[in-house]
Amino acid sequence: MTERPDIDALAGEYVLGTLDGAERTAVAARRGREPDLDAAIQAWERRLVPLSEASAPAMPPAGLFDKIEARVGATPVSNVVTMERSRNRWRAMALAATALAATLVLAVGGLEFTRPLSPVTPQSYVAVLQKDGASPAFLLSVDLASRTLSVRRVAAELPAGKSYELWIAAEPLGPGMHSLGLVNAAGVQNAIAKLDPAIVQKATFGVSLEPEGGSPTGQPTGPAFVAKLIPTGP
Repeated sequence: MTERPDIDALAGEYVLGTLDGAERTAVAARRGREPDLDAAIQAWERRLVPLSEASAPAMPPAGLFDKIEARVGATPVSNVVTMERSRNRWRAMALAATALAATLVLAVGGLEFTRPLSPVTPQSYVAVLQKDGASPAFLLSVDLASRTLSVRRVAAELPAGKSYELWIAAEPLGPGMHSLGLVNAAGVQNAIAKLDPAIVQKATFGVSLEPEGGSPTGQPTGPAFVAKLIPTGP
């Protein structure tokens, strides 16, 4: 049975393209009947393909291969034997170095392109207004970029002759709750169009059960579900 390090080294050479034609053909045939080898090749491809996609192709200098053959042909036989014996060790070291370099490039590149230049204020929020410990009564979502808010009734039942009304509580708006409109099938899309996003971010939202058409007092009169916004994205 082939040892795992040998499989990894062979897979790495196959992906890097360091095998000669006959060896590459043999490995291609083996991967169809050896799941471990095929998995190792796919793992190397996942690690190294992003590097090839990020680099522009480059042609070697003319005559480079002839120069390499000439130097190898001039090497004493004893040195060739020594080189042959240590080939696997150097291959393993080269593959390990390549994998490390790939990891570092991808990690550093990811940091470079994802690190914000300044703190980013979230623009998307959600609030789950609970009916009980397991069932959400309403789902509320807010998009500060478009100044829109939507409410969807989930597990809350609507009794006949009643309406649900959406409220907001925030100190800059004054004491008590302030109505944002009735909760219906269309939601309340324009409820926060004129509100400062800074107020909306810190506000408390609630939905109360009211007589049909809304609260007669300007404040919640029936059972209410209350929650604060949670950021969900930039």
